[in-house]
Amino acid sequence: FWQMDYAPYFYDNGPSSTNGNMALFSISEDTPVGAQVYVLNGTDPEGDPVRYGLTFEKGSKEYFRVDSKSGNVTLIQELDREKQSEISVLVSVTDGRNKVTETVRVFVTDANDEPPEFQNLPFIVDIPEDTAPGTSIFRVQAIDKDMGSGGSVSYYLQNSPFAKFTIDGHSGILRVKPGETLDYETTPTHFVTVVAKDGGGKYKGRHQVMTSTATITVNVMDAQDMPPSFVGTPYFGYIYEVSVPGSEIFTVYAKDGDQVTASYSLLAGSDGVFDINSTSGCITLTTFPSLLRNELYEIKVKASEVGPDNQLGDFDITTVTVRVVDLNNHPPTFYGENGPQSKFEVTMYEHPPAGEILRGFKITVNDSDQGANAKFKLRLVGPNRVLRVVPQTVLNEAQVTIIVEDASGIDYEKGPTLSFKLLAVEIDTPERFSSTADIVINLLDTNDNVPKFTSEYYIARVPENSPGGSSVVTNQYPVWGWGEVKYTIYGSGSDLFSIHPSTGLISTQPWTSLDAEVRSKYNFYVKAQDSEGKYSLAEVFVTVLDMNDHPPEFDENLLEKTMIIGTPVRVEAVDDDAESPNNVIEYSIMKADPDNAFDINAETGEINLKPYIKSMEIVQNITKQKDCTWSLVVQARDRGSPSFSTTAVVNIDITEATHLNGPMAAFLFRSRDNPMKALGMVIGIISVLVGVTVMISTAIYMRNSKSNRIMPARRIIKRRPRDQQPPPWINKMPVFKFNNPAAKFAVGDPEASTREDSSSSASRPKPPPPSAPCLPPPPPSNTRPSERPRAVPTISGALASKGSKKAKSGRRKEGNISSALVSELKMKLEQKIIESNKGMYY
Repeated sequence: FWQMDYAPYFYDNGPSSTNGNMALFSISEDTPVGAQVYVLNGTDPEGDPVRYGLTFEKGSKEYFRVDSKSGNVTLIQELDREKQSEISVLVSVTDGRNKVTETVRVFVTDANDEPPEFQNLPFIVDIPEDTAPGTSIFRVQAIDKDMGSGGSVSYYLQNSPFAKFTIDGHSGILRVKPGETLDYETTPTHFVTVVAKDGGGKYKGRHQVMTSTATITVNVMDAQDMPPSFVGTPYFGYIYEVSVPGSEIFTVYAKDGDQVTASYSLLAGSDGVFDINSTSGCITLTTFPSLLRNELYEIKVKASEVGPDNQLGDFDITTVTVRVVDLNNHPPTFYGENGPQSKFEVTMYEHPPAGEILRGFKITVNDSDQGANAKFKLRLVGPNRVLRVVPQTVLNEAQVTIIVEDASGIDYEKGPTLSFKLLAVEIDTPERFSSTADIVINLLDTNDNVPKFTSEYYIARVPENSPGGSSVVTNQYPVWGWGEVKYTIYGSGSDLFSIHPSTGLISTQPWTSLDAEVRSKYNFYVKAQDSEGKYSLAEVFVTVLDMNDHPPEFDENLLEKTMIIGTPVRVEAVDDDAESPNNVIEYSIMKADPDNAFDINAETGEINLKPYIKSMEIVQNITKQKDCTWSLVVQARDRGSPSFSTTAVVNIDITEATHLNGPMAAFLFRSRDNPMKALGMVIGIISVLVGVTVMISTAIYMRNSKSNRIMPARRIIKRRPRDQQPPPWINKMPVFKFNNPAAKFAVGDPEASTREDSSSSASRPKPPPPSAPCLPPPPPSNTRPSERPRAVPTISGALASKGSKKAKSGRRKEGNISSALVSELKMKLEQKIIESNKGMYY
């Protein structure tokens, strides 16, 4: 069924409501921005939800914004009733299909936000000084743009203890205060501050009163009732030496309280040399200062009031003091013997004593001005604390004295000339004139220093093969000397060099020919001695620079080499130059037969077959013959400048390692063109074999030495009877024969020939095996010198020591030694004697 669709509409809640369509809505101008000020409220007859809109006329300022759903209206711009008191707004409501728009007026209500404003500023009033008290002299007016009590204005004057005026609070009329009079001579101008105040009103929730101020300038007009009066007394004038007739000395000024003209005249004290302008009061000089007889003048000046009829009325008299003074127009000036001088020079010996006066200077300083203008100070500018000047403060003129303060600064070796600036500067004057003079001291040297070299040693280089007399080191020697310095040269390396005795120039001897290959380093000493014998030494190191004067050389022009495939052969050239790069050699192949079969290492000279030549079959295929000897030309070039080179023909016999029998043979074959290498290898192998043999022999010997310490179990010793004294020993050893090894151990008994045994006879056979050797007793002191003691060999020291102990012991039992022990002892002893060819002695 078809149904009617009605448009939405606003509620009309009346003029004082904040809810509806904003009809007859009013808002205060002090409402803050961002505040919610109203709620649009409407409905739709069908109950559909509605949305709100708020717009302004085109070109007008937008003050409000609405939320389309809630209808809340917010202030977005500040309001000012004085500029716009009514705002036109278009509000709308829509249900999505129908829209209703209404134009409403929003009224802006007043808040007390405007102060009163004075009209017709500035306020200036001219009134005579004889105006009667209570007289109205001016009316002020101020307007306040606010409404109501905030727009009403009242006036009052700021309090002052010397106020001579009053104002009506409602009308703003200014009057001379009753009981007060005006005086031009005392206060010609009055500044009156008036305050305009509004009636007050609310602003942002608080009561506020606003005010404004203005100044009324009241000029008091003079009435003729006061005589003239000089202003600025006392008066002083000055005459300077450069003044000329007509020069202005001083200007007087008299003020008349009644604002009339004053006339000036001179009464006394001018002595006819001064004049005054009657209108301006300017006093001038009428003559030259040199003609003045006094230094001080006191002039009487009269100022008279001139009436309307040009008649002189009231007057005033004052005194002007005029002083003739010197003008500060002369700077201090330095004088020598012949007048003004700006440079003073003296010659003296170095190291004068401290406190000495430099008498070579004759300096006078003068300032032609007078009094304080002629006062100045003197000071020296230069090396600190070397010299000082006396006096330091001068009035008009003084003789200048220069005194030595620090003698160490006057040193010829530090500089033969000392320079200073002598300054004269005025003090206590505005101009502060100054003058300068140069002080120059030329020093004469004294012999107070040893000639000094600039360095303890000097390093020089000289090319080899330089011609005799070539310079080596020049002008690097003493800093200074007393008189003439003589140079000499000495030392183990000085034979080939000479030195000029005056200049210190070192050169090679005329017959000298330096060769870096023979000797490249020389050093010697240089002595610098002055005329008084003082001297110093320095050491000179000369390096002979190698020149590329030797070409590389091969051992022979034709070299025969054998090459095993896979193993390089090496060629070597020698360059006799002393230093790199002159003796650094690079190798290259100039040509080869066959071509492109060899490579060479440019640094080592090793020649290899090309990598593709791996067998004799390939070699024979290349040569097409059984002859496997190839040739090539090798060049050796050094890296010197200029570079030298040499060539050699190398014949290489190509073979394979398998053609040789055994590794040693292969090695020797490869080394046949380098026999020293093969010899070194053979010697090394032999040395290793000898070392192994020595180690084995030493081990066997040490083992046998330990086993040789064999002590006999028994020893046959015949005792002498106790009552029989031992016969003197004859220090005579038997002679041994080694045809029978056992004979080494047979020792003759010297006592056997003298002892007689009752139980034995001459025919008794010898005892069976001999006893082990033992130490004989010490020889007696009466041994005959003609008989030399014979040594008896023994097995070792250990055997002898043990034997001696047994000889010192008491009785021994006699017994036989086993045949095995004796045989072994014989064999060991014989072996020892054969090896060392010497015996051990008892």
